[in-house]
This record gives sequence, structure tokens and C-alpha cells, in this order.
Amino acid sequence: MSIKVSVLAALLLAASPAAAAPAKNVIFFLGDGMGPTTVTASRIYGYGEAGKLSMEQLPRTARIKTFSLDAQTTDSAPSMAAYMTGVKMRNEVLSMTSETVSRIEADGHCAPTGNGTPVPTFLEHAKAAGKAVGVVTTTELTHATPAATYSHICNRNLAYDISAQAAPGGAGYNTALGNGVDVLLGGGANHWVAADAANPTGRPDGRNLVGEMQAAGYSYVNNGAGLRGLPASTTKLLGLFSKTSHMSYEIDRDPAAEPSLAEMTVKAIEVLKKASAGTGQGFFLMVEGGRIDHALHDTKAQKALVDTLAFDSAIKAAMDLVDLRDTLIVVTADHDHTMTMNGYGQRGQGTHVLDVVRDPETGAPLVDADGYPYPTLVFGTGPNRPLVRTATDTLNLLDKNFTHISAVRTGAGGETHGGGDVMLMAGGAGAERFKGTLDNTRVFDILMNAAEL
Repeated sequence: MSIKVSVLAALLLAASPAAAAPAKNVIFFLGDGMGPTTVTASRIYGYGEAGKLSMEQLPRTARIKTFSLDAQTTDSAPSMAAYMTGVKMRNEVLSMTSETVSRIEADGHCAPTGNGTPVPTFLEHAKAAGKAVGVVTTTELTHATPAATYSHICNRNLAYDISAQAAPGGAGYNTALGNGVDVLLGGGANHWVAADAANPTGRPDGRNLVGEMQAAGYSYVNNGAGLRGLPASTTKLLGLFSKTSHMSYEIDRDPAAEPSLAEMTVKAIEVLKKASAGTGQGFFLMVEGGRIDHALHDTKAQKALVDTLAFDSAIKAAMDLVDLRDTLIVVTADHDHTMTMNGYGQRGQGTHVLDVVRDPETGAPLVDADGYPYPTLVFGTGPNRPLVRTATDTLNLLDKNFTHISAVRTGAGGETHGGGDVMLMAGGAGAERFKGTLDNTRVFDILMNAAEL
């Protein structure tokens, strides 16, 4: 898939030092867990070794260090919060000062005082400057990455408290959001509505945040048809596309029930443009390809690659909709994973990056020291570590639910994050500021300078 010539020309123009106009609009794309190997494997899976993802068409690049305040390998909460606040914090902490610890009190909440204080996020700065703001994700809307943009809390797992921070005027509302986040699209409706027999994992406090937000002027949708049928006049939007937990993996998605990430991104931009038309201040949008991370935790490589391609499609959709002379697009990841690409496998000729490593000349599977074929993609940690390998280990490699082989055995879903640096790609207004090796906290400063906030 290639970018239109006009779009690429605008990217190159906007990335030049002579075009240093402020970024009226900022779109921040976060591929959760999308380390360099995932980018490479997704490119090969979608377009071949010599192809290019849309994100790889962006002209400015940097290398990002992701360690958290207390760990070499970060979890998503402090890494995304570092991008959004410029502050290092401990694992599991969301957009709080660095002394905050991820302690849940006996009452099931964070302590009201004495455990850190909120740090303003880029979304809050943008809102205060009169910009429309939005959050789009394929995870629960209360998950770590989206939550880091609009909430402040000592522990990322307190989903009911996080959602309350987004409901204007209600108990626990984050008043720094002014009249509210203009667009919220994702999964996890159970954290927004009251628990009952049909929804046992709903809110234990009995509140219906969806109803509260509708009363505050939000349109509400819960399926793809509803999103596609929104009137053009919509300026406040809440969309929850899964009753519990996250939205589906792209490879499993039912288009009638759930919109694609690209569809959500397009609709969010349309609504934000409408919402900001009166002020002329532009908008900020965060878009997360969140289920890339979950597939990698499960060591299901095909699902991770397909979700990465869906994420890339959302990036292209955004680039086609905006004027890159006044819009900054940034694409990065919050952390790496332990997936690696190995062997001297055959290129092209239908060879699948998910397949076993094959001889470049004959196409026959190459074998390990025990005489068995081995996959191109393997993991450092994960649940599938055979004590003794057999000839059947790689028979189902091309099945979307195949659990890839790992070196260190963990429980199901327990593949760990990787501590390596991640990539950042940028284009548009202010993109020339991204270069070299940067700490993730430095990205916040660059965003603020580019947008002149």
C-alpha cells in the first residue's frame, strides 16, 4: 500500500526546517508493544521484504528509550505516561508524580492524599489551549495507554475509578478535562455501566456513566453501524464496542459489530474537526493499536502482525485526511516484546514470515541441532517451551492461534515485555524535531514545543 504522491510531498515539505509553523493538530499513534521486530515482520507479512508500511513513509525517525523509574523493562502505564507528561514514574502508575507508588488501599482505591499528585498530560494542555481532544483504542478505554492521556491514578488496574475521571461533572471527574474529552472510542463497556445480573463485572457503585455522558451532550454508539451512521453535526462522542474486556483482534473482528481501527480514526478526526471549528485551535488525537501487545503476550504472532497492519491502515487513513503543513503525526511504541526473527530463511517465492526457516536455494526446511524444523519467529519468554522437541512442533505454524515457541517458559499469556529501545516515526508540522536517541520523556517536550503549548 503506497501513500499518494501529494501526501508524501506534503510530508517532506512539512518536515523541512524551513516549514517550522506550529502544529495546529497533533495525532499521536501508539502501537502497544510494537517493537522493531514486530514492525519488520509485519512489513514482510503485508508487503514483502522490499515493501514499506505507511508508517515507514514518514520522513523523520528517532530511537526511544523506554525504561521506567523502577524497572529496566517498562509496563505500558509509565511509558505512555512519560510520553504524555514528560515524567518518569513507576510501573503501573498513570500520570502521577515520580514519588507515587502503585499501592491499592484496603478500600480498593488509591489513597486520596499522601501518594503523589497528578501531572498534567499533553491532552489536558491541549484542552486548556482550546483544542478538541480525542482518544481511540482497540483495548478497553480504561486500559493503560488511553487512560494515561486523561486520568491520574496510582494503579492502572483501577478501571472503575479511571472511567469516572472521564465523566463530566460526576464524582471523581478530572476537572482538568474542562467540558470533557470530545471523542472516546474503544472497548470495555462494563466499566462504564452499573453491574447487574446480565453484567456482573459492571460498576459496583451502580453508576451509569454512559447515561451521565449522554446527559452532558455526548452521542453514544456501541457498534460499527452506529459509528458509521452518526450525523455530521456530532461534536461529542462516546463509543464502546465490547461489552466486556477489549475489542476483538483484527483477524477475528466482525465488521457489523465492531468498526476497524481505521474507521474509528477517521470518525474521530471528522468529529474533532467539527468540534474545533468554532475556536480554530485544532485538535489532539491519540490512537492506540492496543491488541498488538496482547497477541504478543500470548505469543500468537499472526494476530500481532495482522493487528499491526490494521494499525498501519489507521495511520494511512489519518494522513489522507489532514493537511500535513499544520498537522504533526507521530508513530511510536511504548515498549518492545521478546519476539525475534532468526535463521537465514528464504526470501520471496511465497515464503511466509510465519513459516519455518527454509533454505534460500531449495526451499526445504532448515533444521536445528536435533534435526527438527524451527520457526522464523520465536520468543524469549512464553508458554510454549517443549521440554523435548518433536517433528510436530511446527505443524500448525500458519494457524492464527498457533502459540509460538519460546526459550523461557512462562504461563499462558505471560510472555514478558522486552526492554529494548523502540522506533519513532514522524511527519508533518514540527516533525524535524525528532531525531537521534531520545528518552520517552523527551517526546513530551517536543510535542509541547511543536504545538506551542
